[in-house]
Amino acid sequence: MNLAKLAADRAAEGRPVRAALIGAGKFGSMFLSQVPHVAGLEVSHVADLDPDRARAACRSVGWEAAAIARTAFLDDGVAAAQAGADVVIEATGAPGPGIAHALAAMRAGAHVVMVNVEADVLAGPVLAERARAAGVVYSMAYGDQPALVAEMVDWARAAGFGVAAAGKGTKYLPAYHQVTPDEVWAHYGLTPEAARDAGMNPQMFNSFLDGTKSAIEMAAIANACGLDVPEDGLGFPPCGVDDLAHVLRPRELGGQLAGDGMAEVVSSLERDGRPVFRDLRWGVYVVLRAPNDYAAACFRQYGLPTDATGRYAAMYKPFHLIGLELSISVLSAALRGEPTGQTRDWRGDAVAVAKRDLRAGETLDGEGGWTVWGKAVPAARSRREALLPIGLAHGVTLARDIAAGEVMRMADAGLDEGADAVRLRRRMLG
Repeated sequence: MNLAKLAADRAAEGRPVRAALIGAGKFGSMFLSQVPHVAGLEVSHVADLDPDRARAACRSVGWEAAAIARTAFLDDGVAAAQAGADVVIEATGAPGPGIAHALAAMRAGAHVVMVNVEADVLAGPVLAERARAAGVVYSMAYGDQPALVAEMVDWARAAGFGVAAAGKGTKYLPAYHQVTPDEVWAHYGLTPEAARDAGMNPQMFNSFLDGTKSAIEMAAIANACGLDVPEDGLGFPPCGVDDLAHVLRPRELGGQLAGDGMAEVVSSLERDGRPVFRDLRWGVYVVLRAPNDYAAACFRQYGLPTDATGRYAAMYKPFHLIGLELSISVLSAALRGEPTGQTRDWRGDAVAVAKRDLRAGETLDGEGGWTVWGKAVPAARSRREALLPIGLAHGVTLARDIAAGEVMRMADAGLDEGADAVRLRRRMLG
């Protein structure tokens, strides 16, 4: 609760926190829109494959010409990571480059805020270890759902509650796993022309629909919070906010989870397509378990929605503001030396599943594409079976035929064993 004052003090001292942003897409642009309004924070470098686009993004979010002139715009993420900023924000969404940028920032002694959840799930345990060795902070991005869930879980445990479940809401139906970018806009109520005119990327938006982004985010939450993911993928139970404590409890008590301590996503649609009453499509939640009868009684007395036993109760946040809240992570890393969520252990993974029958020699197109979708599985299973992480299922050639619905293994794809992302994943496999 003291970040604004700490940042204002730095402003008064003439020592603002200097951030370098790599990736000036939607998330990065939302962050850029807030920077001029945060005393003690400035962006010294912006890296993007198209620097002119990055400059245009700054203008579009209201930056004054003088602020743009003071900022260095680069087309090289590694150069930006090593340019002397206090904090490097990795917001490209590409796991391979994201890992390379994070490692470069750590070598330069900069803290890393990893907006790129894809990179974090692919190699987060090793990146966190490297950050500790370098004496810098490696952090999830506040405003994105994993960091907000990590905050809620930490709050619950610090208050003495057990955590039965934690996660987010989304729009989901089982058929969405097979949707391709060619079909995605109908599910968002848009025409392809309107989406194109708005600059919306169909593959990126399809990753939110086909379950891949949910798998990635739940794996990140599991790894940061010491939670588990279901053995054979997320269940996406339809559930509104009033029923969270009833649905997200162990099956032995009438819920839909294998046990306490699970990461799970709730759907805003019933399986027949009807909207869920008071859905949590844009929000995050934690289901608490009372440690004793007295706490359970307090749940009821203070109006928390509980299950029939009274021992499980839910807290939730109905919205998240993604990049508009990102400065919280930047300031926390620079001024407190603390992450807003961080991979602590490898407990969950997001692995590639064939959307259709695939043939040897075909090239996979990764997250949100035409060939694969991402499924959340326990890290123990991924390690045991050497499954192919969704973050490595892009631009690689299949070595054998794969049936629709089959989970892929690393041996199925022609991986570049010299790439940082592949080397770090091999290290995680042991």
